[in-house]
Amino acid sequence: MKITGDNLASSLSRGLAPIYLVSGDDPLLVNEAADAFRARARADGFTERDLHVVERGFDWDALIAESRALSLFAQRKIVEIRMTNPTPGDQGANAIIELAEQPSADNVVLVITGKMDGRVQNSKWVSAIDKRGVVTQIWPIDLARLPGWIRERLGRHGLKADAEAAGLLAERVEGNLLAAHQEVEKLALLLPPGPVTAETVIDAVADSARFDVLQVGEAAMRGQTSRALRVLEGLRGEDVEIVLVLWAVNKDLQWIAQVQHLMKQGQSADVAMNAVYVWRPRQAAMKQALARLKPGALRGLLLDAARVDRAIKGVLRIDPWVEMEGLVARFCGVRLARARAA
Repeated sequence: MKITGDNLASSLSRGLAPIYLVSGDDPLLVNEAADAFRARARADGFTERDLHVVERGFDWDALIAESRALSLFAQRKIVEIRMTNPTPGDQGANAIIELAEQPSADNVVLVITGKMDGRVQNSKWVSAIDKRGVVTQIWPIDLARLPGWIRERLGRHGLKADAEAAGLLAERVEGNLLAAHQEVEKLALLLPPGPVTAETVIDAVADSARFDVLQVGEAAMRGQTSRALRVLEGLRGEDVEIVLVLWAVNKDLQWIAQVQHLMKQGQSADVAMNAVYVWRPRQAAMKQALARLKPGALRGLLLDAARVDRAIKGVLRIDPWVEMEGLVARFCGVRLARARAA
């Protein structure tokens, strides 16, 4: 069974499956999901925990042997497998399949790994867990959902944040969920139960925003000029390589061009985006860009991206970050004149 992290608690309340997989790239949410699983397992009598960290040369045969061995006092145990790489290799895959298909009444298995791409999700070992147990995929909290997430977390401490306060806190910790959690805990220590205002947040919360290069293109596709440029400024302030930023923006532009081509041939936007493997979380934003960008405007943006690339390489004697700002602004729909290279 495949579920999201939001549904894990309700799934656990209905009883334990013999094997679980928790996958995601946000450490806070993954660890919280693992903690919820362990708490339920302990309540069901699985009092021991065998932790196995998979590294190069890991002995999968030994893991299988240990998982089958009873402890001195025959206590039930959690067999926890942490994989930094979601591709365990043939031996690892076979071992996980065996754990899924030949469960032990004395063990419950938890596999924890990073974000899985489509190929891994369709692999035999993931399918075996899906068939016999629970596959839990942890998705990041995007900016639209972050204020609600913050309000819910504050509510656990008896704090009631208004929309302005939650939005401001979200803006200051965007892209850093651990910082969001820490700020919630700090407010819980500083404040008595009751309302939380924007003024409280301004006084108490440090600006901990950390950005992802993929956020620039998403904001631009949605036409959110101020947000896109703010993210870009944040990336520059964090000394993120401009080559990575250009790669991310250009990838979105190339995707849009491919989707437009397929739509011209009669395919729907959804079918076309799936055909060129547009990541599902980006499809809503891309639909907005498809509705707004004409082919001629898109060609201009692709030329702008090539111009930024030449500026990065020193072919054009212009500031590449300034050119990137212009590209992003035009991507958002702002009409700007193009500067001449010296």
